[in-house]
Amino acid sequence: MKGLLLLSLLLLFGGQRSSACPDLCTCRGTKVDCSKKSLTTSSLPTSFPAGTTELYLNNNLLTTLPNGLLDDLTSLRSVSFHGNPWACDCGVLYLRSWLLHHPESLVSHLGVNCSSPPDLRGRLVVYLTEEEVLESCHYWFCNLALASQVSLFVFVAVQVALLVALVIFLRRFERLSKVARRTIDESFTAGEGNGANEYAPLKDSSI
Repeated sequence: MKGLLLLSLLLLFGGQRSSACPDLCTCRGTKVDCSKKSLTTSSLPTSFPAGTTELYLNNNLLTTLPNGLLDDLTSLRSVSFHGNPWACDCGVLYLRSWLLHHPESLVSHLGVNCSSPPDLRGRLVVYLTEEEVLESCHYWFCNLALASQVSLFVFVAVQVALLVALVIFLRRFERLSKVARRTIDESFTAGEGNGANEYAPLKDSSI
């Protein structure tokens, strides 16, 4: 009985969360307006009400859409994406695929343009070819690989410098230790010599 009650509460609160208006957005009925909120990809809501029919994401600072963000919004009749600085690299693949699978009556493709990289600036996202997108991904991965190699080189250089400094320190320490032992040995030798000279007159006087 308690299990059924707990399950009912979870379903109830889960349904309330799915129908709640996202932060930074305004909702009127099934219309969700998130336009002109300076939203970035990281500050974009992670979900929208399941019954949303109109969604406005235009005039923000979006560069990509998280994968699967719109997949559960089966009731959508209108979406606005224009006025965002879309980055047409690997991250644009989800938006491009979503646009290709939805008619222009649902979403206007106009204004959904690339802002970067420079060779794709101004191009409509929906008309990008897979080769163009994959090429930009290739450059992105090359830059990442180059940055990784540089970081690795710097790390190895620092390790080598520390190793050289350690070797120099150990050699200097060994040299100082030898000098210290030599000084101690000489002190003992000198002390023994002085002791022998002191006892010599005593032996002579006893005779």
